[in-house]
Amino acid sequence: MAENEFLATTAIPAHPVTLEADYDPAVSRWLWLVKWLLALPHYLVLVLLFIGSSLTTLVALFAILFTTRYPRLLFDFNVGVMRWTWRVGYYTYGTLGTDRYPPFTLGPVPDYPARLDVVYPEHLSRGLVLVKWWLLVLPQLLMVSLLVGGSSTAGGVAGLLTFFAAVSLLFTGVYPRGMYDFNIGLHRWAARVAAYAGLMTDTYPPFRLDQGEREPH
Repeated sequence: MAENEFLATTAIPAHPVTLEADYDPAVSRWLWLVKWLLALPHYLVLVLLFIGSSLTTLVALFAILFTTRYPRLLFDFNVGVMRWTWRVGYYTYGTLGTDRYPPFTLGPVPDYPARLDVVYPEHLSRGLVLVKWWLLVLPQLLMVSLLVGGSSTAGGVAGLLTFFAAVSLLFTGVYPRGMYDFNIGLHRWAARVAAYAGLMTDTYPPFRLDQGEREPH
């Protein structure tokens, strides 16, 4: 029994934001050249989703201030926007990690090679909600601007890594594994910061790069 309890405990993610991916060694040499075109429908939808997410986050701020709770429907919507953004970024120039086209859904798709989730908080701090999204998160935002260019799809160090990965794919057909693991770690950091700035958790993002496909436990 004690061993089972220990295993159950170690299976709990170290952070409420979970970002994972599946390495695919068979990514196409050339498809990345046209993914900007193939993903256009997703980009158009994401513009609308980002607008909706900004509005729902504002509503959530007042809800947390008065009730200490993030309305569940709004929370699920904003997690869905993060999830959708991560899939598109993984498919396109955030990572180029898969050739499988992203689904048009806010919900989880467990068999898609890029997955994201956020644990729903039963209660959130009234005091933190007033300062964490513009003051406490500032050092993290500066880091994210360097890591992913302030975007969860492309830019910064992650965008540079993706460019070199694209060149490697074109000439060798291989996505360097170390480059891939590092890239995923950058996006994992960015996702934690996005959830904190979006008022979805009171857990401050660690200044730590957790690389690889799976979350640390």
